[in-house]
Amino acid sequence: MLFHFKDKFPQLTAYWDRYLPLQKRMEVPAKTVLLEEGKTSSNYIFIEKGCVRLAFNNNGTDKTVQFFFENEGLTSLESFLKNTPSLFTIETIEPSVIYALPKKHFQDLMTELSVEPGFADMILNIFAERQLHYMHEFVSFIRDTPEQRYQNLLNERPHIVQRVPQHYIASYLGISRVHLSRIKSALARKR
Repeated sequence: MLFHFKDKFPQLTAYWDRYLPLQKRMEVPAKTVLLEEGKTSSNYIFIEKGCVRLAFNNNGTDKTVQFFFENEGLTSLESFLKNTPSLFTIETIEPSVIYALPKKHFQDLMTELSVEPGFADMILNIFAERQLHYMHEFVSFIRDTPEQRYQNLLNERPHIVQRVPQHYIASYLGISRVHLSRIKSALARKR
């Protein structure tokens, strides 16, 4: 259950199966902190069920950076790779089933898979897709109004609006809950 991309490489099933016992399966309630800001990330996390958010504290204000759902994996990447304090908190939003693979086993698996044909290209594509996503969000934050950002969220990722509490969405958009309510009311009047 570790990697969301495992189905793209069925010939690697033996690797996934071998590392399955090394993962810790956890059923956790909403609002469970999987990694606290300032702590070092030591696990790669795979979400079987539920919703998880990446957030940080900005002078006492909670800021949501990203949401992750079923069949997605995450970690605080810089902390995980460099053994530095995490800039982010990773927290469940819904009751979730997650798998955690310790860094040592993750590194061993990546070393083994690195010799498989096409695997390096696939990893690069996954990182490139995520990087492009973050770049688009960064540009949108500068260029678009909060109304446009909310409309983009509705059009491109409606599952977030359907599953995530409004205060996290407001934080993600960089606005207050009151401002988000106004935006939603204005959009409803236009329909």
